[in-house]
Amino acid sequence: MHAFVLKLSFAFGWLSRLSLYISAFGLVMMTAFIAWQVYGRYILNDSPTWTGNGAVIIMSWFILLGAAVGIREGNHLSFDVLLHILGPRTKAVLHTISDLFVAAFSGGMVVYGSQLAATTWPNTIPNIGISGAFNYFALIWGGVLMLLFSLERILRRFAGLQTARFGEAELVED
Repeated sequence: MHAFVLKLSFAFGWLSRLSLYISAFGLVMMTAFIAWQVYGRYILNDSPTWTGNGAVIIMSWFILLGAAVGIREGNHLSFDVLLHILGPRTKAVLHTISDLFVAAFSGGMVVYGSQLAATTWPNTIPNIGISGAFNYFALIWGGVLMLLFSLERILRRFAGLQTARFGEAELVED
């Protein structure tokens, strides 16, 4: 199991880096869209209509991809005062419970995001001309990544490997 988890972690590490780069590119593109909108409005006196909707779609992508990377790297919000006085086994159990909650929430993002996308598929986003489902694709893909990265953290813990920063001191002892 140890070797399998290491191979899986290598692949997920690549997926995480790719997601982070796409997220960073999205942040730059959203900034460029908004700058173009401001330039068009105040300099050209003719604001482009597509930039607002386009920036919102891109923003949802970089936020959700970045959040998924944060899950994998252990940068998500936590309240860990109690963990400083607990033993390694108890910490591992609590971290696993936390990862299970994140996985369940992520599964909900995928399921309900898919339902929203299916419902809005026939609608068209004004000024862009694409399906309204595109608003929810980031929710679905971000949920898939969060689910995978949460499960990876659990698998690493069961294999006796360290997880990322959130629980880096937690080695499961056999």
